[in-house]
Amino acid sequence: MNNTTLLWELSEGIALLVINRPEVLNALNGQVLEALEAAFERIYTDPEVRGVILTGAGEKAFAAGADIAELSGLDALRGWEQARRGQRLFDRIERCPKPVVAAVNGYALGGGCELAMACHVRFAADTAQFGQPEVNLGLIPGYGGTQRLVRLVGRGRALELLLTGERISAERAYQIGLVNRVVPADRLLEEARAFLKTVLSKGPVAVRLLLEAVAAADLPLEAGLAREAELFGLAMATEDFREGTRAFMEKRKPVFRGR
Repeated sequence: MNNTTLLWELSEGIALLVINRPEVLNALNGQVLEALEAAFERIYTDPEVRGVILTGAGEKAFAAGADIAELSGLDALRGWEQARRGQRLFDRIERCPKPVVAAVNGYALGGGCELAMACHVRFAADTAQFGQPEVNLGLIPGYGGTQRLVRLVGRGRALELLLTGERISAERAYQIGLVNRVVPADRLLEEARAFLKTVLSKGPVAVRLLLEAVAAADLPLEAGLAREAELFGLAMATEDFREGTRAFMEKRKPVFRGR
């Protein structure tokens, strides 16, 4: 599935996606969005794919925003259409039934930061930088940045970053809850892969249902609790649950079948 803008490698159930435009800091143009759309179409349906790592080519950037040259030619209507396209894609990533880890290897700015926030978990190299600098261009985020940043770090910290357009270090991003872990740059993919291997050793159905349950956290509390109870019931009807409880009582490692 490799092409010039998005590289794909599948190993041990983990799909590694690499945005491959290092000459422009992996900026997100229409070709990249199209390639990501196709990749996640496959990820949703391919049973061999059980988890995903998303990163950028080279050492400088995960994705340093949308392609400004491409955006500069848009009018209001086409800008709205572009924003909705990016939002639909990033929502599809966020709602993926398989765990998606952003391995942020450098700049994650603008649309790149928005892309990282759409992933379920974010690992950052100690050299990475984050930011939503759109205000510096007389613009605002359009791929979900004003919404996901608030949900991840709180309204006050989100507004501070959005209104100033400042970049922050990986360590600062960790302190405010924007990333889950900061690791040495040369171990980034190794750490992300180790995390996913741990997740994939758990009950596959339970992992999928957990992702669904957490997505319901955007609902009012009562509706979210109702969804959790529904998914809890579904989990109890699975072969994996019966195997997990048997293995616990027999003091052995469970052998999950994903059923």
